[in-house]
Parts: sequence; C-alpha cells; structure tokens
Amino acid sequence: MAIALLCATGVIAGCAGPPELNPVRVTAPDGRGAIRPLPEPTGCTVTATDAQTLDAAMSSAVPGQRICILGTIGNKRLILSASGTAEQPIAVVGDGRTIVRGITVEGNYITIDGINSVSGWAPGIELTGDNITLRNSTSISPRGDDNDGLRFFGNNIQIVHNTIRDVLNLNLAHADCMQTFATGPGNPASQNVRISDNRCEQIDNQCLIAEGPNSSAGDGSGEGESTHFVFANNYCDTHAGQAVLFDDIQHATIIDNDIVSVQDKAFAFQNQSTHGVVAGNKLNPGIGYEVGMDDSSLPGYQGPPPGGKP
Repeated sequence: MAIALLCATGVIAGCAGPPELNPVRVTAPDGRGAIRPLPEPTGCTVTATDAQTLDAAMSSAVPGQRICILGTIGNKRLILSASGTAEQPIAVVGDGRTIVRGITVEGNYITIDGINSVSGWAPGIELTGDNITLRNSTSISPRGDDNDGLRFFGNNIQIVHNTIRDVLNLNLAHADCMQTFATGPGNPASQNVRISDNRCEQIDNQCLIAEGPNSSAGDGSGEGESTHFVFANNYCDTHAGQAVLFDDIQHATIIDNDIVSVQDKAFAFQNQSTHGVVAGNKLNPGIGYEVGMDDSSLPGYQGPPPGGKP
C-alpha cells in the first residue's frame, strides 16, 4: 500500500518495475528536493508503525528521544506538542517511504526528517516554535483551509531538502507552497529562517509568502519583528504575480533560486521590507522583471535595480 500511494502521488518516480527496484526520489540532479533513498533509521528509542503507536509516541515524547515512524499511517496526522532541549532535542524520523496524513509541530528543539505528508488537511505541514528543522520530507496534495503546503512560525527554523507538490486554488483558496505571518500569541513573528534546497512543484500561487507583524494585509499582531530570512537554491514552479513576496520582513536574502514559470516578476519587497539582498537567481525568460519594490523597502537593498512595483 505504501508503494502504491507513493507512486500515485509522485513521491516515487519510475513505478513500472517491481517496488524493490523503484528509485525513491523526489530530488532533481541539482540536489533540490527531498533526498532519496534514505537509510533505515537506527538508534530508535521509540518506533511507531500504525495510528495507535503514532499517537502514543507523540503524546509521550520527551527530550532526547529519537522517534522512528515507519510504514503507511495514511489516515492519521502526526501531531507533536512537546519540546526537546539544546542538549537533548527530539528527532522524528522516517525512511523516506513513511506516510502520514499531515504534520503539526508545536515545540522547540525538534527535527522532522524523512516523513511524507500526503493528502493532509492544509497546511500539509505546520511548524510552530524555536529551533525546528524540517528536512528530507514532503507535503503532497494538501487540502482544505487555504490549501497551503507548509506554514511556519518561530525563531531559528531550518527548512531544507523538502518537496512540496500539488498545491491548488480549490474552493477559493489562496494556495502557496510556503507561508508565514504573525497574527497573535500562537503565531509569533518569524526570525532567523533558512529555506534552502527545496522543490515547490505545481503550485497555484507563490513559492513563499512571508508577512511580518505589521503586514499590509492588516492581519498582523503588531508585536515583534520578522527578520533575517535566507531563501536559497530553491526550485519554484509557481503561478502568481511573483514567486516570493516579503511584506514587513527585514534582512531577507534571495540567492541562487530557479524560478521556472512565467509571472509578472520574480521577487517582491513591500511595506518596509528593508535590507534585502538578491543575487544569482535563474529566471524564466518570460518573467517581466526580477525585483518589484516599493519606496519603503529601498533602504539597505542590494541587488538588480527594481523593475517596477511589488
């Protein structure tokens, strides 16, 4: 069942042969995307293989545990509401074939590695807390709410080598590959975020939309600041007015990304998104201009001259 579902959703490429011969890959030759295959997890302190053991493992998680999730748990969302420590983080690991129906993390010092969120309630993956790493994982065909692939909130968040696919504007949704915003105590402003080496494929809206606590949409909390983002070496197959939008985000760096689809502009800075850096990106030749920017975001900017409005 796991192989069939992974084939059907595109997590495994080349599904014509016997399952044991199929390459489990959602990464491109340039290294973007979730790295496959992954070795069988070792050093597990807890192992979950079905909905009951998954719930038990998540509810009893404590610092220092390495929780291994194996097999298809396709009817259950992985929900972790616990924290590790700097000395004893919590690791939740799969083997690259592991399937759950969504991932929610609310805690600190946590790593999620090698887990596939398939057909989960959107956002397919949601991360809230400090010192969280998401890697080698996927969010495929999230549905419901705004149909977003991934949302994140917090400080020192690493989103590296993941694949997000089939994020659609169904039922008036505004579906983005990745998003953060600040609307209250449960959704804090985000700082020190690295998003690198990911693939966003078949995305109806943006690769990344990041809104600070004073966003122009008027739905921010007004508390704190969202700052120091790095968006590097990502692949963006997106279909909005731009691939990346920063709104009230300071010190954002956009480097070495591949924006493959036609849109008005590649990157937008607005509402005092100052001290931005843009360099080394590869753009579809049909993109109108690389950077759109308003006057409030010009201070400290380094990169190609803005070509128009954000």
